[in-house]
Amino acid sequence: MKLVLGIIVSLFFSSVLFAQTATLRGTVTDDSGAIVPGAKITLTANSGTVNTAVADSNGSYSFMGIAPGDYVAQASAPDLATAPLKLTIRPGVQTLNIQLKVAAVSQQVTVEDRAVSVTPEPANNASATVLAGADLQALSDNPDDLIDELIAIAGPGAGPGGASIFIDGFSSGQLSSRESIREIRINQNPFSAEYDRIGTGRIEILTRPGTNQFHGSGFFNFGNDFWNSRNPYASEKAPFLLKEAGGNLSGPMGKGASFFADLRRDAVDNGAIINGTILNPATFGIINPFTDVFRIPQRRTRSNPRADYQISPNNTLTLRYGFVHADIPSAGVGGFNLISRAAHSTATTHTIQATETAVFAENMVNEVRFQLFRSSNEITPNTIGPSIQVLGAFNGGASPEGHSFDTQSNYEFQDYMSVLHGQHSWRFGVRLRRQADDNISPQNFQGTFIFSGGAGPVLDANNQPVLDSTGQPILTPITSIERYRRTLLFQKIGLTPSQIASLGGGASQFSIIAGDPKLSVSQFDAGAFVSDDWKIRPALTMSLGFRYETQTNIRDRRDFSPRLGIAWALAPKTVARAGFGIFYDRFGLANTMTALRRNGVRQQQYIVTNPQFFPSLPEISSLVGFQSIEVREQVSPNLVAPALYHWMISLERQLPRNTTIAVTFLNSHYLHMLRSRDINAPLPGSYDPAAPGSGVYPLGPVGAVFLMESSGLYNQHQLIVNVNSRANRNISLTGTYSLNHAMSNTDGIGTFPANPYSMAGEYGPASTDIRHRMTLGGSITTKWDVTFSPLIYITSGPPFDITSGRDIYGTTLFNGRPGIGTDPNKPDVIPTVYGLLDPNPTPGERILHRNYGRGPGTIFFNAHVGKAVKLGPKPAQAAAGNEATRPYTLSITMEMVNLLNHTNPGPIIGNITSPLFGRANQPAGGAGFAGFSEAANNRRFELQLRFSF
Repeated sequence: MKLVLGIIVSLFFSSVLFAQTATLRGTVTDDSGAIVPGAKITLTANSGTVNTAVADSNGSYSFMGIAPGDYVAQASAPDLATAPLKLTIRPGVQTLNIQLKVAAVSQQVTVEDRAVSVTPEPANNASATVLAGADLQALSDNPDDLIDELIAIAGPGAGPGGASIFIDGFSSGQLSSRESIREIRINQNPFSAEYDRIGTGRIEILTRPGTNQFHGSGFFNFGNDFWNSRNPYASEKAPFLLKEAGGNLSGPMGKGASFFADLRRDAVDNGAIINGTILNPATFGIINPFTDVFRIPQRRTRSNPRADYQISPNNTLTLRYGFVHADIPSAGVGGFNLISRAAHSTATTHTIQATETAVFAENMVNEVRFQLFRSSNEITPNTIGPSIQVLGAFNGGASPEGHSFDTQSNYEFQDYMSVLHGQHSWRFGVRLRRQADDNISPQNFQGTFIFSGGAGPVLDANNQPVLDSTGQPILTPITSIERYRRTLLFQKIGLTPSQIASLGGGASQFSIIAGDPKLSVSQFDAGAFVSDDWKIRPALTMSLGFRYETQTNIRDRRDFSPRLGIAWALAPKTVARAGFGIFYDRFGLANTMTALRRNGVRQQQYIVTNPQFFPSLPEISSLVGFQSIEVREQVSPNLVAPALYHWMISLERQLPRNTTIAVTFLNSHYLHMLRSRDINAPLPGSYDPAAPGSGVYPLGPVGAVFLMESSGLYNQHQLIVNVNSRANRNISLTGTYSLNHAMSNTDGIGTFPANPYSMAGEYGPASTDIRHRMTLGGSITTKWDVTFSPLIYITSGPPFDITSGRDIYGTTLFNGRPGIGTDPNKPDVIPTVYGLLDPNPTPGERILHRNYGRGPGTIFFNAHVGKAVKLGPKPAQAAAGNEATRPYTLSITMEMVNLLNHTNPGPIIGNITSPLFGRANQPAGGAGFAGFSEAANNRRFELQLRFSF
């Protein structure tokens, strides 16, 4: 280990000098003095050799190891450009600071400014995607849909965590509107030590600075259900009405200062789709299936002002404020949730950012950032009372949330330094974060009754048990809704609770929480890094990095994270890359809050098996003792942060017609994955589900003890092919295909082993084991200046867990998996497409492994079709045929979501006692911020009008 560290240190502090070579470096700013990250700099030699570089997050760029001589330099960024600069480069180090000017506003795609190439620069990997200009406008105008599209374009991230999103370099905050975004970078520099998460699946969003001239736009979006198609999970077309309006303005604010501000108001009446199985209240007959639509008015306001001020020639200050407020009177309805579960939900976020950039010397830039992100949420149930869960059929009663409040405050401070020295580009810094949560959550304080499936007697027309030849009732599998039906029917007849239970009725479980709903917790974490991009030769670059992280609330203090990346230009148009790194996940504050709240002291959670008091609520005092099991949750004292060991190799090739292809193989090995376990489950063979209170407990009769631990394992292999093409000024396309195989024994902190005393079958397909995934997007401009922007997203089916729908191990959980039945005459065996499944497996019977089922795939085809028309008086130069500088632009766009009207199912129901087993009851895709949704219809059209000047 010491030898390895010695080699790394020696490499970091080595200085290599090359005779008769030159280095050109500098900083790119706009005419207000604000830095321009992501600007493209092109350096063309008289011989025709072209070198390209991309400015980093500090606006700095460098060309190292170039031959002395005469060159032409040019830089560009979205809406910014500069004229070609002739210069003579001599041996040694030279500085060229470039200032960009606002370019003429145009809807054309300027491919020359976005040319793609392969170079051994760390941030110029061909698998990366940069979206700006027309490519950015091709994405959804809705912030929630935009996030989904970016995640699709980014492709599968390494490990189970999926995509990570950074806004102006910060790891938390709300996405601003599309119009306030200058550029989006995806999958750049995967092994950068600056970030705690791996670059595959990393989305960096950079907001738009102000300008030195006034520019602005206003828009109005409209959509209703007339052109839309019916949701396939509803019996009728759901109501839908969308009205969105807003605008933005940017310009100067005096000497050295500029601003950008936008405002957006969304008013969407969305039809929630309820899809389940319920009873006819008059006859107690089962209605299968039951669907309904419920109109939910939703209102949301967003604003994102930003100011840039050049304090001095070497210092620039950026201030940004973000505001989002959402109001939904009837949130939570849809899927299995009936209208009685509705709750009034309001959510507000405030984001304050400050960034100060200082140029200390020609080769040294320091960037200090601070962000405060605060979110406040309030949930008020529309009805008060206990909740009812009929597993896999419907969720009724009141919302279990209770009248809750939650205020989270996230503070983030960064201080990053960039230094150029010879062939080395150093970057080092520190990130400090604090998260605080003030919470009032009376969740489940009114109690919840759960009805599960199981075995019950066959009933005749008079609801009497059918007996066999020996006089015993004939048993048959019954669903959860059948158990609920028998309960209500026999209660109406006047049978006693014990008689109802003997006939297959009665609730399976009752749970309720009591105690103090208030809790305030906080967490602090720190990360420090140092990295060096060392250009050993013009064709060979080595990126070395080291990161250290730590946090409160866990004892782990050994999160050391080395990073290594190598890029080698095998030929002028071919680059090979390889890299290795260790990445850590932080233990979430929500987990600490759960452990503190459910410790049996602050709050008490009582669970009664087979309660006989439905639908009455018992006194809490009556539950203390033998009638109930108390559930506690704890964090293991040995818990450590999950660690991802990741390596990858790739080959990149520049093809004709401005196209690149990258083929990458990735391997991810996760250790210490989070999961939970009941460490006080009844010993094997001692628990009888039909006898409440039975079982021998290893810790004594103290109830269930759920322990959060880091004992999980995850392995993933991926083959990814990326193609980026800027074929000409009218065609810009990006495509990705991935072949993926992921196995694990956990899908997160909420994963419990089905059998608490056996890990057999726990290692199976991970929830991220989607074998095939393909994305194609971009923009195409026709000769009539009509822009067509498709986004095609196709995946194979994800796995899902198959459960027996009952608590068969005495853990109070309904996650036990069925056995593979061999005796078709066993009373409760259930025939399925996966064979005979036994919800009550006998000892020695083979059990299904985790995530045994496999759902159908998805096909999404979204598209924008639009045209921009120039308006206003023709300028003097219009005689030459140049109308690009007309002062006004009117854009008309039709946004089409799921254009093919393909049915894309949501989560598959894996409870074998559910009437909907093996199917979904809602389409794919979830709600956005605070439950905001526009998914009432399967295919959706939206007309967008925008006026710009």
